[in-house]
Amino acid sequence: MTLALRSPFPPMEALSVDTIPEGKQWQYEPKWDGFRCLAFRDGSKVELQSKSGQSLTRYFPELVSALGALKAKRFVLDGEIVVPEGCAFSFDALLQRIHPAASRVRKLSQETPALLIVFDLLLDENGAVLTKEFLPQRRTRLDAFARKYLRGNKIVRLSPATTKLADANKWLKQVGATLDGIIAKRRDVRYESGNRHGMQKIKNFRTADCVVGGFRYNEGKRVVGSLLLGLYDEEGLLDHVGFTSSLKTEEKKVLTEKLEKLIAPPGFTGDKPGGPSRWSTKRSAQWQPLKPKLVVEVCYDHFSGGRFRHGTRLLRWRPDKAPQQCTMDQLAQKKSDLMKLLK
Repeated sequence: MTLALRSPFPPMEALSVDTIPEGKQWQYEPKWDGFRCLAFRDGSKVELQSKSGQSLTRYFPELVSALGALKAKRFVLDGEIVVPEGCAFSFDALLQRIHPAASRVRKLSQETPALLIVFDLLLDENGAVLTKEFLPQRRTRLDAFARKYLRGNKIVRLSPATTKLADANKWLKQVGATLDGIIAKRRDVRYESGNRHGMQKIKNFRTADCVVGGFRYNEGKRVVGSLLLGLYDEEGLLDHVGFTSSLKTEEKKVLTEKLEKLIAPPGFTGDKPGGPSRWSTKRSAQWQPLKPKLVVEVCYDHFSGGRFRHGTRLLRWRPDKAPQQCTMDQLAQKKSDLMKLLK
């Protein structure tokens, strides 16, 4: 491609927080439950890039066709790929689209067609790079782009946005847990590629993307019993931060076979499982180290001292995420003053 902005290009990321920030400097958008995607078009060429910089192009031919059919001949859009299912989106159906067989991909593109919901314009139809513009200017350009090129399009859709907190709360009340949450973006920052300074995400529950750095077998059985979770620290070391054992019984055999193929030391390069604590048992030291290849999203209730204080709940596997993206800073939140509760 000859665009001034080319793949791989790290998209702007979000910091996870507990509450929706307030103030005139914020813009609010729905948080969609899908794959983050940068869509590049340069004439007849269309490229879909994942958050980790990998190509998604071959997995979503219907999106490539829809983007290639737009009258705008060049652009870079930031958005989210989702797969509709009834009145909601199905992440499981979306995961099925990442398949090695081209015939399977073609079949699923017809049976479970995807949508691209766009929320930012990084390069316009004239080839001008907009990443140095502040959010209000980029959103104005995106709205104009959508009016001109996306009107009536059923596959490439524009995400709503508002500067009113009441509207964001209304979205949550209207659809409840069906909506993944709210994204809040600073209106006074430029497009900050690859960092979390200008964007926050507020989920209906707290989640984290973690590397599977190892696993333990079920006691007395040669099947996986729990996954050991890791996050990269500031020095690039993979620290053990907890575990998840909410695995479906019927999936354990296949999962065990998959994990055993990845067994290789050291697993964790920083803090390791089985360290000294009053909860340590003989079994705590019995774990299998894995190559850092797999990423899972888990739901948790509390994180402190570099660990999830309780077991987490496995939400889903994240093949669209690079292990290196699973860092401690995604859990950085404003500390609460618990002493204020002691009145």
